[in-house]
Amino acid sequence: MSKHLIAMIFTGIVTLTATATAFATKMSIVGRIQSEYSHIDIEGYSSQSTVNDPTFFSSWGFRVYEDLGHGFQAMAMIDFGFNTNGATQGSRELFVGIHNEKIGTLKLGRTHSPFADFAGGWTIDPFVYTTLQAAGSGGTMIASANGLGAGAYSAVNSVIRFTSREFHGFSFAALLMPGDADKLEAHLGGPLGGNGGNIGETGGEDGEWDIQVAAKYNYDFQEHKFQVFGGYSRDNVSTAQKRVTTADLKTEEVGRIGGVWAYKDFQLQGQYEFVSNAIGAATCSDAAALGSIKEVETRQCNSAMNAGGDGDVWYVGGQYKLGNATLIAQGGMSNADSTDFAKKRNAKSYTVGALYHLSKRTNLFGGYQHVNLIDRNETVDRDRNTWTVGLRHLF
Repeated sequence: MSKHLIAMIFTGIVTLTATATAFATKMSIVGRIQSEYSHIDIEGYSSQSTVNDPTFFSSWGFRVYEDLGHGFQAMAMIDFGFNTNGATQGSRELFVGIHNEKIGTLKLGRTHSPFADFAGGWTIDPFVYTTLQAAGSGGTMIASANGLGAGAYSAVNSVIRFTSREFHGFSFAALLMPGDADKLEAHLGGPLGGNGGNIGETGGEDGEWDIQVAAKYNYDFQEHKFQVFGGYSRDNVSTAQKRVTTADLKTEEVGRIGGVWAYKDFQLQGQYEFVSNAIGAATCSDAAALGSIKEVETRQCNSAMNAGGDGDVWYVGGQYKLGNATLIAQGGMSNADSTDFAKKRNAKSYTVGALYHLSKRTNLFGGYQHVNLIDRNETVDRDRNTWTVGLRHLF
């Protein structure tokens, strides 16, 4: 990149920032970058090591706010992902919205799902966005290609999402995706067809709306902190999905319950999900597998259900803060029931490791994860052992 082009980019950013300030709009450049040395050993294949950011934690973007008065605030977000090997993941959240401090936040566009960032999901996994994350490779959280699960960098397109403020400990979130969007479904790839790279697109058909709702309740008693949460997700089957498989696909439904208990420096957290008539949850996403579709040797989707089948996923973990360090142990299991076209499959995992905070914006992390895979569809079970150590910085 030439010096003149770099100078033009920075000049443009400074100009935009100055213009935004002049019109009482606050715009900030936000981002984060991470790299980790990870060693993955999958049974039956040679061990592989890399220095990279395989979960695409790294991103940069713009956050915009404008004070509208009377407690209202206009807001917008533009966020793009990348990794430290030079690959770009593309868009994350792209939305415009309205926030009211007494009511909540309304977003229109592309957003994360409540199952990811509101009730359970990322909020209870201290290793999210690392190769030790519970979603996907560990088989302990659903990481759907359609973005409706707890996948690290997936999102949902064409949505209306409302997240309430907390009222006496209670809060809720709802996401709606309009129907007649079967063309978006065809991008899913994997066992449900399409040529896409599992880019987080979804949609119902014939006027049916995909929906996801979640709620949680926080309660403090002396030095004890409790949280309980639950949610429901509905993903309508489309004509495009029916055309690419002989399975008798129906509307997918996912139910979730879970909770957190914290006392001083100690915390326990966990959640349970039941999946019925899997569609999005059945699709093996890049976010779940820690690799692209072509990387067959390292690709595993231990949280995926069989297309059109039922199954359940549970996760439990514990944390203990010791100075600047957080010690972590967690694990769980995914069970994919058999269908007419696929046999039963399950994965058990456990993870141990730690985070060390060098500052509020920089931390080290590392640990070990073992996944025991039992797949009746294969002659050899591909168990996975992962070791990693990494560094991340927020800016």
